Amino acid sequence: MTAPPSFVVEDQSEVIDFLTRHLAPDRRIDTHGAVVFLTRERGYKLKRAVKFPYMDFSTAERRGAMCAAEIEINHRLAPEIYLGTAPVRRRDGKLSLGEVGEHADDAVDWLVVMRRFDEDGLFDRMADRRALTPEMMAALGGRVAAYHDTLAPVSGFSGPDDYRRSVAADIRQLREQGDRLDQSITEALAAALPAALEAHIELVARRAGAGAVRRCHGDLHLRNIVLIDGKPVPFDAIEFSERMASIDVLYDLAFTLMDLCERGLRPLANRLFNEWLWRIAELPQAPHDEALALLPHFLSRRACVRAFVDAAGAAVAGKGYEGPRAYQRMALDFLHPASPRLLAIGGLSGSGKTTLAVKLAPEIGRAPGAVVARSDVERKRQAGIALEQRMPPGSYSAGASTRVYDALMARAERVLRAGYSVVLDAVFAREDERVAAEALALKTGVPFEGIWLDVPKDVAQARVANRRADASDATAAVVERQFEYDLGRITWDRRPA
Repeated sequence: MTAPPSFVVEDQSEVIDFLTRHLAPDRRIDTHGAVVFLTRERGYKLKRAVKFPYMDFSTAERRGAMCAAEIEINHRLAPEIYLGTAPVRRRDGKLSLGEVGEHADDAVDWLVVMRRFDEDGLFDRMADRRALTPEMMAALGGRVAAYHDTLAPVSGFSGPDDYRRSVAADIRQLREQGDRLDQSITEALAAALPAALEAHIELVARRAGAGAVRRCHGDLHLRNIVLIDGKPVPFDAIEFSERMASIDVLYDLAFTLMDLCERGLRPLANRLFNEWLWRIAELPQAPHDEALALLPHFLSRRACVRAFVDAAGAAVAGKGYEGPRAYQRMALDFLHPASPRLLAIGGLSGSGKTTLAVKLAPEIGRAPGAVVARSDVERKRQAGIALEQRMPPGSYSAGASTRVYDALMARAERVLRAGYSVVLDAVFAREDERVAAEALALKTGVPFEGIWLDVPKDVAQARVANRRADASDATAAVVERQFEYDLGRITWDRRPA
């Protein structure tokens, strides 16, 4: 009989055999940390009795506490899936399964009980068959931003020294894979990752002090997101390690962005990226726009983690190493600098500015593409209302519009100085507004391009009438008034909408 691995600290074979007989599952999934039994309507997760440096399930009490923690943490994001915990008891020498939510001082083990979902709705599978859509990414961005906003800031994690130790650990694990990975790229990453961090170490400290570090999902890749009733639902957040899950909210999002980019789905990554930026609450002391200077480092580290984890998995399974090495190459690519640029798209309401902006943004600058800075979004954020909520009467005065454009330019400047490109999306009806956009490019030393979209009035009115759940408040009457504007001299590239 083969001896169990050293990290297995307790024999659970009796419990596993009982659950197999009692639940009669359609399928069983085994991982290094859990055994999942899938029945017709439910999933039952038994945590393995293992002890790793980063994950301790060594006693029944500890496993019970971690099952309860998994429910508490994941219920915030996925109440559709997580039902509760259930005890496995021994009474009169026989094992029995308790009810969901039942307390049990005599439990010999515990289960996380989940509602089963259609696995074809997992985002990694949908990505494989090219079934993911921009609308799904928009919904996911909104859901993740709302989730991040509910989380309280935590201290003692993700400060400069924490980052340095974590990067050193990543490099150590890349090197431990030896020639399973490309050793020349490993050494290039060993130099580039610390350098990318040290260039922005003061920003790391300010992000931690400003409240950007929270007890996040921690493992937000595509395999941990599923479509339920047409809505994206992240699940299986890290419950076993405060350190691994207490991270910058932008680093949390970076896993999904990296996963999409790796699969050649950069337009979807860009849509998710921008939706999250539009909806996440501001951090005045360390704005998320400014924190984009850290995003290449975050994306690279997520790819590094996938590289060494997949390399180890391939070794166990006897598979090839091209996949892990591709992650290595991507990790290095994320760190290559790319000069930012500023693109401004103007035109009257209904001319198709936002449609063009979100189409062009993925192609511009470093991954996952340019930030789309929308005046409609800026106006709602200043008012502190949901993007889909209409502004109250009087909100579109000349003074209010000036404040919106000033804030829009300030946001764009922060993004450009962080090394990312910007697509400005606004009417730009006044000549001085267009001049201000051009002046921003000169101020920041980046190339500028201006596009003006010309649209027939009837087309514009039909478009705004058909909008649903959009940040723009434009109506057919607004379009009518705009066509009476004196637009002045337009020097930008004029295109038919």
